[in-house]
Amino acid sequence: MAEKIVKHGHLFRKSFTLANKNVAKWFPGHMHKGMQKMVSRIKSVDCIIEVRDARIPLSGQNPKFSGIIAARPHVLLLNKADLCDMSFKDDVERMLKQDGIKELMWINCKEQFPSVIKKDLIPTIMNSINSYERFKQTDLSIYNVMVIGIPNVGKSSLINTIRRVLIQKGKATPVGARAGITRSVMEKIKVSADPKIYVYDTPGVLAPEVKNVDVGMKLALCACLQDHLVGEDVIVDFLLYWFNKHKNFRYMSVFELEEPLDDVLDFLNHVALKNNKIARVTSLDPSKGRTVYKPDFTAAASLVLKKFRAGELGPVMLDSNKIKHLHKA
Repeated sequence: MAEKIVKHGHLFRKSFTLANKNVAKWFPGHMHKGMQKMVSRIKSVDCIIEVRDARIPLSGQNPKFSGIIAARPHVLLLNKADLCDMSFKDDVERMLKQDGIKELMWINCKEQFPSVIKKDLIPTIMNSINSYERFKQTDLSIYNVMVIGIPNVGKSSLINTIRRVLIQKGKATPVGARAGITRSVMEKIKVSADPKIYVYDTPGVLAPEVKNVDVGMKLALCACLQDHLVGEDVIVDFLLYWFNKHKNFRYMSVFELEEPLDDVLDFLNHVALKNNKIARVTSLDPSKGRTVYKPDFTAAASLVLKKFRAGELGPVMLDSNKIKHLHKA
């Protein structure tokens, strides 16, 4: 395998390009309304918990949050740490602290982590609140927290997990493995009885535009954008480009490839045939009959993304290029 990887190394793309660079359609208009509602709630909030995907700690930041964060004590949670290459942990923390982040934790909301919530998260929230002069509240024994972040980083999962651990209650907010589940700023959700902590869940809000295609594709790969808006095949194309660029060829064993591929059509064709993802389509050629069977590239792409997002292609740090660049600087 090593010889085949070396043999094909010079064939890998050096950059990723999009045929259609109009990325404005990736960002639904309702997100602007969500931001406005969040700003209107800030007066009644004691602390802001910002949740980011640990695989994109830099690309997954919404610069528009800076005004909200500056107004209240702020705790940053890097979720999905189980999917992240933690060899970058120290560099990420160093960079974020240089950027003004004071409180930072790595978590995985899919795990039941009562000890982390009770011993680390709640004390961190309370210490952050008590380190600032509290704004006028009608009842100072009640603490209001707002959870913010871009879509599908685990905000609702975090709230439900805290609620389950601290007050033994079930789900209070909908959860989904795709972007855009939470569409409104909800009423206060009680997550703790002692101390009395209530949380505002908020919709995921993206910046109205991305700096470059690379950032946009990382967001898409982590399901922070809805797949159909970008195109499953396009997202897989970026996945293939990223893994080859970083000499990470674990996908070869996962998808039973004898050699690395850099052409997404060849890759999806292989995945479709290996996994019996076949589409029945109407034939345009009467001599071939009414229907023909072809590899289903959309189904194959969905399978690839499902495996990546479940961590089957191994832990990754998609922002590794940014981290190395800034660390050297």
